[in-house]
Order: sequence, then C-alpha cells, then structure tokens
Amino acid sequence: MTGAAISTSALVKRYGRRRALDGFTLAVPQGAVMGLVGPNGAGKTTWMMCVAGFLRPTDGTIDVLGRGPFNASVHSGRLSILPQDSALPLEANPRALLYRYGRLQGLSAEASRASTTEVLAAMNLADRADSTIRSLSHGMRKRVMLAQCFIGSPEVVLLDEPLNGLDPAEQSRMRNFILARRGRQTIVVSSHNLNDVEILCTHVAFVENGRVVRMATVRDITSAAGRVVYTLAAAPADPSALVEALSSALPAAAFSWKGETELACDFTAANTDIASVNAALLPVLLAGAGVVSVAVGQSLEQAYLKG
Repeated sequence: MTGAAISTSALVKRYGRRRALDGFTLAVPQGAVMGLVGPNGAGKTTWMMCVAGFLRPTDGTIDVLGRGPFNASVHSGRLSILPQDSALPLEANPRALLYRYGRLQGLSAEASRASTTEVLAAMNLADRADSTIRSLSHGMRKRVMLAQCFIGSPEVVLLDEPLNGLDPAEQSRMRNFILARRGRQTIVVSSHNLNDVEILCTHVAFVENGRVVRMATVRDITSAAGRVVYTLAAAPADPSALVEALSSALPAAAFSWKGETELACDFTAANTDIASVNAALLPVLLAGAGVVSVAVGQSLEQAYLKG
C-alpha cells in the first residue's frame, strides 16, 4: 500500500459553540481497511460525512484520491458511503434501484447490469432482487444499502456500522466480503464492535472528542503479551469440538474465532507464559487442524480499554 487514499488535516466542524470535529487529522493508506473506534459523539460519522461531501467543514483540509475534497464531477463512481441513517424508496426493487445507482455513477448500461447482478449475489439477495423494498426485512434492506456501496467497485468505500441489523450468518458473509477486498479497495469502517474491527481492519484510529488520539496498524496495537493467535492450516471440521479440547488442555484460557482459520487464545487468567501455553495447545491444534503460524498479542478491545 502506497500513498493516502483519504487525507484530512486539522479538520474542524462546528455547530454553534460545539465542535463535532476538533482538529481531526487522519491519513488512510490506499488499499487499507481502516477502523474508526470511539464513543458515541466522538466525530466518526461527522468525519465520514465531510469526506463524502455531505457536510462542509468549518476549517481544515480534505483530500480524496489526490484530487482535493469531494467533487461529484471528479469523484463520481470513485467513492461510496453507507450512512448511519439511510432509507430506500419503498416501492422500488433492489435490481432496478442498484442498476440506477450504477448508471448515476457513470457505468454503462451493460456494466451496471453486470455489477448489479454481482453485488446482489454477494449480499445473498439474488432471490429477492425483484421484490419491493417494502416487502424486505430490516436486515435485507441493510444488505441492499451495503450492495449500493460496491456497485462498480469504487476505489473508496465508507461504511458506518455496516454489520448492525444483520443476522449472524449474514454478518459472517459480509466480513468475508470485506476481507476479500483488502488491497483492492480502500475501506473505512466505523464500528463499536471491536472484535469486528480487529477481524476486518488492517489499520485502526481511536477517536475522542473530534480528534484522532491514536492511529496504527491493528497488528502493532495488538502486539502485547497475554494473548496468542493461531493461524490454522485449514478450517476444522468441528470448531466447537476443537475449542472444547483446547479448553480441557488449558482450562483458564478463553478462545474466540477470527474467521474460519484464525483462533485467538486469551491466557491472561491462566497466569502462565507463552511457552507453557504453546506446550498445552499446539499438540491439540496440530492434531485437529494443523498450524501455519503463531502470533502473540492482546485483543484490540484490551488495547482500547487500556487507553
């Protein structure tokens, strides 16, 4: 990844005396998946809306793809956004709506039809493509909103709480969809779910009071002791049985999956060292799925709560 797809410097957005953004400075590398993490009202959504051109900042600079602040004549089809609060025309259907969005972004009729078919399949909506929006569940509507972000494969995608409202199976599908775009598109994800951010993102920015207080790669932030992540050679046939066997081998540890082949072990409560943890767990993992790599570190949630 080289250069910044999005760069904002000393960005300020005032509402009367209140500053929703107060010197928000952030560079998002090209091809990165950047997570924005912070409390409600920290400025994450306001920053996205300024980058996408929906809000005009009071002060500071924005550069998108090296072409200055968002300009429809310059950035049309190159940037998309999933706003936190959005609605769809109830009598439209997903296929026609997404096709229209593609055409508005400058795609040809043929390219818009092809992209519409692709994103409908990716969002598991092919069987409801011609149903009215009114007839769709909340989760299905959310998937239509997500689909419009990826019509034509825009270079920059801004996603505000993209997994909210999706059932567990669709959340997993969406995680895999985003992971497959690492390095191909620049994606910014604002989320309160730190496990999702840790799974999805290459970089993360902690935001407080309208400012970025820390920005680093996820790997750098989660590199402290007390946790180990095993990358398995293959997805286990029975993940629950594997975790049960690991829990028997190291009873005080807590296990969580990061995708199908990455398993995190928090051994803080075990009061032991990494050598002892590996001695207990690696024989079980090697017998159950094989191990490609072992990385020691803390969870993103632990790092964030430590401040």
